[in-house]
Amino acid sequence: MTQLERMEAGLIYDPNDPEIVARQVVFLDKLYEFNSLKPSEGDKKEAYMKSVFAECGENCYIELPFRANWGGSHVHFGRDVYANFNLTLVDDGHIYVGDGVLFGPNVTVATPNHPIDPSLRAKGLQYNKDVRIGENTWIGAGAVIVPGVTIGKNCVIGAGSVVTRDLPDSVVAVGNPCRVLREVGERDREYFYKNERIDWENLEGILNEDRNHY
Repeated sequence: MTQLERMEAGLIYDPNDPEIVARQVVFLDKLYEFNSLKPSEGDKKEAYMKSVFAECGENCYIELPFRANWGGSHVHFGRDVYANFNLTLVDDGHIYVGDGVLFGPNVTVATPNHPIDPSLRAKGLQYNKDVRIGENTWIGAGAVIVPGVTIGKNCVIGAGSVVTRDLPDSVVAVGNPCRVLREVGERDREYFYKNERIDWENLEGILNEDRNHY
């Protein structure tokens, strides 16, 4: 097997292999240009995501700067994904992001890892494990998601959390390591912050309106 084939199979491989580096640098050059775009150039942002990402649904938006080892070419975005400033997607492996996912600022999602054995690590070898984030999940500011993790849909991941294990659907999870604090429940349909009630009657117009979020 070539090193590229080993990479794609999730095996230990050499990321400095010339074939891999030659492919990667093309995307890194494109990413450099992407990060030079003006805030007003939303059409060019969308064009980048549509052409470089492995998949990108409608109405996705990234605040720059954006960092990605492969420029996002191993990133799969659903619809209505929003990423705040300084999103880092270490996409040597694949990252699957469901519809309506929100990333707070300074979030890191990593797919590569290095072997524990020091002799392998001394040679710069690594392996990649895909990450999956379910639809309508909100990843809080500064959170870190490590290789191989799956996060369910409708979750909230607290700011600064380090997600080291899979999380089920519809939970609020926080901490380092990140643990389930509670399930998303009926109280969340009544209160949006502490004891402040959601004024559903005044939100109906927005909720029923078909419009772009970003």
